Amino acid sequence: MRLPSLLRSLHTHFHSHALFPPPSPTTATTHLRPMATASSTTADPISPSNTRLGWIGTGVMGRSMCVHLLKAGYALTLFTRTRSKSQPLLDLGAAWAPSPALVAAQSDVVFSIVGYPSDVRHVILHPDSGALAGLAPTGTLVDMTTSDPSLAAEIHAAAATKSCSSVDAPVSGGDRGARDGTLTIFAGGEEQTVNRLKPIFSLLGKVNYMGGPGKGQFCKLANQITIASTMVGLIEGLIYAHKAGLNLGLYLDAIATGAAGSKSLDLYGKRILDRDFEPGFFVNHFVKDLGICLKECQSMGLALPGLALAQQLYISLKAHGEGDLGTQALVLALERMNNMSLESVKEKA
Repeated sequence: MRLPSLLRSLHTHFHSHALFPPPSPTTATTHLRPMATASSTTADPISPSNTRLGWIGTGVMGRSMCVHLLKAGYALTLFTRTRSKSQPLLDLGAAWAPSPALVAAQSDVVFSIVGYPSDVRHVILHPDSGALAGLAPTGTLVDMTTSDPSLAAEIHAAAATKSCSSVDAPVSGGDRGARDGTLTIFAGGEEQTVNRLKPIFSLLGKVNYMGGPGKGQFCKLANQITIASTMVGLIEGLIYAHKAGLNLGLYLDAIATGAAGSKSLDLYGKRILDRDFEPGFFVNHFVKDLGICLKECQSMGLALPGLALAQQLYISLKAHGEGDLGTQALVLALERMNNMSLESVKEKA
């Protein structure tokens, strides 16, 4: 065998077996995409023609976000803990991989939106199955989970050791924002990387660059603090208006265009009156977010009593087994405290 042919054979064997051994027939990735060239991942603008996307986590919000990417023509490879939950996306043309590492091996940019910081650490940094383990140099990680700012900085540093980039990009806007492509995205990391990702972010909503690694997470936590107290005020207003004998539908319409109007009122006012507690955002996840906020407050030496009160009210929902309801279910906690219910409002309607 001539030397060039021998070298090509060894190169092929090394990449096929030493670094990424083929998955067993029972765990094979379906519909894997061909590898992109290095030039397309480092120089060319991001587009469906040259950028392969990976996605980890297809829950209430992730599923809708993936639909926008598929409809835009991007090749998308998915990982979920329960494959059946991703079937609607597979029917739209997505591929599925049995681990985050195998998603990353088929992707130039890998997004994650999972439940808790421990999940983020596992799906991104696990030495064998994590996305970073399978990501080629020049690849990019984008974590859209609300998580610890310190973990975002850790992921950024770990990615840099592999000549990869990382962005923390948590989102706000709930299930409706995910469906409509109108999410607010808070991005932290290298500004050049965030700017390069704008063609993708624009399909999901509006991206706001907040600063270096972790700054996207800090902004999302401040956002959650604001939402928490706003939700308490919205529901206390409803409880008071009901006790005063007001028609709550008329009440909400009246305040919506005044100084009391808010995105929380727009998203959840009618749902509360309809006793619709389906999750746009889970109580369990909101308790997690507010807990991270309180931990950060302790390290900063901040006293935010409104935040602490809201977290305690949401914890009471968990204690009643209501953690899988949407955050608008906070009305249940206030109803119990006052030995009353707005249920009669729906019955009258």
